Parts: sequence; structure tokens; C-alpha cells
Amino acid sequence: MTSLHTPQGNSTNGSGPRESRRVLPGARPHRPRLEFFNLAELSWTDHHGYVHQVERLHAESWGLYMERIVDNPRFRYIESWLLPQLSLRASVYHLRPGHDRAQTYYLDIGDYGPVGPKRWRAEGHYLHVVARPGQVPELLGIDELLTAHAAGYFDTAHTHRVIEHASRVVDGIAGYGHDVDRWLAAQGLQLTWL
Repeated sequence: MTSLHTPQGNSTNGSGPRESRRVLPGARPHRPRLEFFNLAELSWTDHHGYVHQVERLHAESWGLYMERIVDNPRFRYIESWLLPQLSLRASVYHLRPGHDRAQTYYLDIGDYGPVGPKRWRAEGHYLHVVARPGQVPELLGIDELLTAHAAGYFDTAHTHRVIEHASRVVDGIAGYGHDVDRWLAAQGLQLTWL
């Protein structure tokens, strides 16, 4: 089984990074999670359909940046970049004092991009990479992806592409000294973080 460990929370797309989650035998997985971002309204619609105000949304030709404050005893705020050309969502969760540790990147594999003037869409494909400076990146969520495939949410070819893409991300980060920012810069993306 896949162990999804990170600083405590519920979900990389919701209130915090994932803890551990197990896919029970025979359990039906959730559908791929859809989220929407509205630059005109400074809002984010989560995968449950709830609309949240955010502190900042900023679009570049190559990506969308979001910053939002979190009402969580462990986290102060979250930053995310949606990166369509890499099929990634890169997030950093800023921990409160007493929960500090080296910056951790959560790289969700999926389809990300604009869907109209000032609107972006995010669809997660179950897999994500947890990367910490100087440490081997971890690929998590295989059980969820394979269960979703068995349920018919993704065909075999798409499932293979997602796994291969995630593996390339892990290898790419490892090839740049386990440094996410160096790897992204090599792909032509110079991200800024608070």
C-alpha cells in the first residue's frame, strides 16, 4: 500500500498535505478532482464545489500562481503554481513556528491550464511527488491511480502516461541534486516563492 506521509493535513489540494491514506480492497476511488481558479474574482473553487477567496492569483504565459491563507494550526498559508507545460501543480505549505522544517515541495501530476479569459482549470491525476532539498523525491499515490484505472476513470494508455510522467519528474529532480527549483529552472521555469 502507498503511504502518503507529509506534515499532517487532509489533502494536497485542500486544507493541507496528505497524511497516510490507504485504498481498501474493493473500494471505489474518487473521480479525478477538478478545481477552478477565477482571476477576476480572486477565487478558487475546490473539488467539492465550494468557492474560497484567495489572497493572490497571478497568471504568466507559462503558469498560474495562487497564494492563500489557511486556517490551520500547522499552516499559515499555501503557495501553488499550475504549470501546464509540465503537467504539474507545484505547492509549498508554509508551516507555523514549532512545525518548521526544510521547505517541502508537493508536485501533483495532472492537467492544468486556462479554460477562458481569467479562468484556469486543474484536474489531479492521483500521483504526486514529495520533494525536500537534498533528499530523494518520493512518488506517492500509485494505489489510488491503479484503483481509479480499475474503476474506468482512466484507460490503460493514460494510466501508463501518468506513471511515466511522474517517474520522469522524480528522475529529473534527482538529476539536479534533489533540488526542485534547479530542475524547474532547467525546464525554463524560474518560479518565485514568498
